[in-house]
Amino acid sequence: MDYREEIKQLRDTLNEHGYRYYVLDAPTLSDREYDLLNRRLEELEAQHPEEVTPDSPTQRIGGKILEGFASYSHEVPLESLQDVFSGEEVAEFCQRMNEALEGEEPVYSIEPKVDGLSVALEYREGVFVRGATRGDGQTGEDVTENLKTIRSIPMTLPDKLPRIIVRGEVYMSRAVFEELNAQRELQGRPLLANPRNAAAGSLRQLDPKVCAARKLDIQVFNLQLVEGKEFVSHQETLDYLASQRFRVIPHKTLSGSAACQAEIARINDERMEYPFDIDGAVVKLNSLSDRVLLGSTAKSPKWAVAFKYPPEKKYAQVLDIVIQVGRTGVLTPKAVLTPVRLAGTTVTNATLHNQDFITEKDIRIGDTVLVQKAGEIIPEVLEVDHSKRPDGAEPYQLPAVCPVCGAPVQRDEDGAAIRCTGAECPAQLLRNLTHFASRNAMDIDGCGPAVIQQLVESGMVANPADLYGLTAESVARLERMGKKSAENLLQAVERSKQNDLSRLIFGLGIRQVGEKAAKVLSAHFRTMDALCAASVEELTEINDVGGVTAQCVVDYLTSSQAKDLIARLRAAGVNMESTAELVDERFAGMTFVLTGTLSRFERKVAQTQIEERGGKVAGSVSKRTSYVVAGEAAGSKRKKAEDLGIPILTEDEFAAMLE
Repeated sequence: MDYREEIKQLRDTLNEHGYRYYVLDAPTLSDREYDLLNRRLEELEAQHPEEVTPDSPTQRIGGKILEGFASYSHEVPLESLQDVFSGEEVAEFCQRMNEALEGEEPVYSIEPKVDGLSVALEYREGVFVRGATRGDGQTGEDVTENLKTIRSIPMTLPDKLPRIIVRGEVYMSRAVFEELNAQRELQGRPLLANPRNAAAGSLRQLDPKVCAARKLDIQVFNLQLVEGKEFVSHQETLDYLASQRFRVIPHKTLSGSAACQAEIARINDERMEYPFDIDGAVVKLNSLSDRVLLGSTAKSPKWAVAFKYPPEKKYAQVLDIVIQVGRTGVLTPKAVLTPVRLAGTTVTNATLHNQDFITEKDIRIGDTVLVQKAGEIIPEVLEVDHSKRPDGAEPYQLPAVCPVCGAPVQRDEDGAAIRCTGAECPAQLLRNLTHFASRNAMDIDGCGPAVIQQLVESGMVANPADLYGLTAESVARLERMGKKSAENLLQAVERSKQNDLSRLIFGLGIRQVGEKAAKVLSAHFRTMDALCAASVEELTEINDVGGVTAQCVVDYLTSSQAKDLIARLRAAGVNMESTAELVDERFAGMTFVLTGTLSRFERKVAQTQIEERGGKVAGSVSKRTSYVVAGEAAGSKRKKAEDLGIPILTEDEFAAMLE
């Protein structure tokens, strides 16, 4: 078979399967079959790059990190909707439509209002060419490369119309959101607030690969502009968009205020059955000519409204208050409640956040409390009905020791969180091990969260030091490992013993000690013994080490659990001394920003060269930036440096400074 014909067949097969998998939820290929076909296509396109086309599945994710997002002017404004909050207001809207149109009773389209991020997608000759966020409705941001990573957005359309612009709502499904937060908790990273914020943040990632990993989706709900075809109703446009392989918003067309309100109520009752969050329902005229006749105000179309659902609130009794210890050691109180139905699910507990929250609202075991779902996700207590408080109910205080390991707890000086101080607390084990083995810490390749979870569940690892006692035979018995993978893991564990002391300090997960602080401590004290013997006063004499950080270091290193862990690591042969040499301090007090594509230096190498000379590397340009090192295709950071008058170095000039 000619390679051109094979490439076309592969693309058609993969695009068809992608449509069936991501839009219809009816896959016809296994994941393995899809991956093998995709790999073959990648091989052929690498051999014949002139055959690469925009609709190829291999072009979904770009390999280049963006410098920023260009602005995009919407030819057809992405208007916002007027909000209504009651059945009476819906009836008033329908009455206005009746009076304005003076004819047959209008037909409406009723749709769930997805709580996501509104975007416009532009196609020319059936090919996706550009996508942008709503912004202020007139001007948004060009996020084309990130939108390409959303598999339910077609790259090409069956009809090759001259031009078409559609509007949709990008969202993160609840299932993906929960999975992402579970991973972040395991890694000790801050949890995302809600799916909408997560979707918005993901779509504005400068690295399309990061956006792709977030598994965003879209619901298309409007045809903004079309050339080469005419429609008379909104229903016709949605049917057409579905035929063009878009994922189209669920909708119903009906007449009359009573029918509209009944459908709004039905959507609310079934809102948890949608994979996405909704915050209301949209009522809009079905006739496109009527829409043109009515027009818009300065802000909103006159032919549509958005009914916003109020948060559902109900009373429940606090049966108990239990403590959960998170992966970062934070003690979180949780109220155990009598079961109550909220937003489509049965709620049996609610977060109480921290001691300050409990004290402020005076929440006690036995109290009757008003509960709602914050952001339709997390149950929370709004207030206490003190008139129903049982006799003898006592004020609640969080325990003074960790309920899991018995180590003392400590309140953050800069917040309300109370934490377990135990270095070997089982509740923090997965997070601590994941951090210890991570790339910027001990860099144990092949020891990611999934492997660590298996090691913990199998009983082979209960402490970071246990990693150094693993055998290839025992690891090979884990699911999806095998002999070769086990040997590679053990080799990575062995290599980690030679790491610089700074990696070990960072890997211990001491509060307030990040990668930079670990390097500072390692360079100053040179050995673990010297660091363990340091006082708060000695630590605060070091630049970049403040009082809070110094106290955290001392508290950690003087604990019995930390002493035991360090002794076991030492006995296993883990290096306890600094191997890095400070070349000089010519860059002391200076901050550098690296931007663009560097040809003479890898970024990590350039950063190390700067740090070895006493300087720091920042990710963004500010008035405190000393120099910007600009490679090829340097974008917004270079422009900002020029605006602020900050010196910009070529790679040759930077190399000369190093020498």
